Amino acid sequence: MSALIIDDIAVSRGAGPVIQGVSFRLEQGRVTALVGPNGAGKTSLLDGISGVAPISAGTIRIDGTPIEKLSRVARAKQGIVHIEQGRAVFPSLTVRENLSLTARTPAEIDAALARFPELEKRIDAPTALLSGGEQQMVVLARAFAARPRFLLIDEMSLGLAPVVFMRLLPIVSEIAEQGVGVLLVEQFTHLALGLAEEALVVASGQVSFQGPAATLREDASLLHRAYLGGAAA
Repeated sequence: MSALIIDDIAVSRGAGPVIQGVSFRLEQGRVTALVGPNGAGKTSLLDGISGVAPISAGTIRIDGTPIEKLSRVARAKQGIVHIEQGRAVFPSLTVRENLSLTARTPAEIDAALARFPELEKRIDAPTALLSGGEQQMVVLARAFAARPRFLLIDEMSLGLAPVVFMRLLPIVSEIAEQGVGVLLVEQFTHLALGLAEEALVVASGQVSFQGPAATLREDASLLHRAYLGGAAA
């Protein structure tokens, strides 16, 4: 299995670094939860990995090949798909047209729709007419149709009713089971940790914990210290 290797990277915005000295491996076929307090730098870390924002130090490699100097488009061609905050659909396009933006064949559209049967009856509807939950399904289906090697998901639950989010969450595990490495940023910490095999806690721009997600699930005091920046990485 391939791995996305993050080594000592820094991401700067404005006056200085938002992320500094972060290192970890994202393995294909596994979910890693990236959690931490608001403003800790989680979104900036994802932006640096996918190429939305430049990194100011460190390296990013896939199987030993450096990609940190590649554009966002070139990184996507290497298999990094980034679902950013908010439901980034093209509202004037139909569901089918949205999926066609990433799918290379009709079979890939069919495979994506098989995971989201709710979308099949809306396949020719403009996505502007879909509910928030349906739009998030389109975003996930479009990402799946791109056949990613590594999928970065930033706050999938934002603006969704809990019942809708709980419908979508198991699909993240199913995507990982297909051999995709998933890095999941989520405000519902315990749900993310319950889904993931590995966990990273970022506090004040640095990793305060790195290890099995089960360790944090079973030790609330360790999770609390990590959020405050006091746990060992």
